[in-house]
Amino acid sequence: MGPSDERAPRRRLSVAERRGQILDAAARLYATTPYAQVPVSRVAEVADASAALVFHYFGSKAGLYEAVVADTVRRLEEDQRAADAMLPDGVPARDRVRTSLLVYLDHIAGHPHTWATPLTGGEEPAEVVSMRRSVRAGYVEALDQILGPSVSARHDYALWGYFGFLDQACLRWVEKGCPADDRHQLVDAALGALEGALGDWDA
Repeated sequence: MGPSDERAPRRRLSVAERRGQILDAAARLYATTPYAQVPVSRVAEVADASAALVFHYFGSKAGLYEAVVADTVRRLEEDQRAADAMLPDGVPARDRVRTSLLVYLDHIAGHPHTWATPLTGGEEPAEVVSMRRSVRAGYVEALDQILGPSVSARHDYALWGYFGFLDQACLRWVEKGCPADDRHQLVDAALGALEGALGDWDA
């Protein structure tokens, strides 16, 4: 056996590393292929793992998909908080919302298919549908904190309606291929929709 035939022993991955490897493989597949069309065996193949190990870590195909979506949401929220923290003290609410929107568009551009799935009739597990509702409620609450809490019914409708507008505007952006030149126009349209729905906001 010559030197070229010698192979370094494979390092044994930790539980966290192996789990992360499976999550990354699943995320890459779901980014281009609908959930229903991605068998666990394919995820295992891409992750260089066994299907049994995937089930061991995530319990089911639905559990794996839920973990992928949860991880994606976590990363988005971390990026948005980091971007907001870099803004100077006393920055206007409009600028804080704009900054959050730009981070959101970066996120969508990186996962257009996965992001658009719930808006285009794509199949998702019930657990993920429920999680998305909870995440949406959290975003409404976060926006409420930026703008300043209000007991006005119009304020409540405006915030929920704004996210409905944002869904459809971003879906159109995805359908167009997420053109970079449209980013700021989309953000301006979303801010205008929010301002129009509120009637007024503290700049």
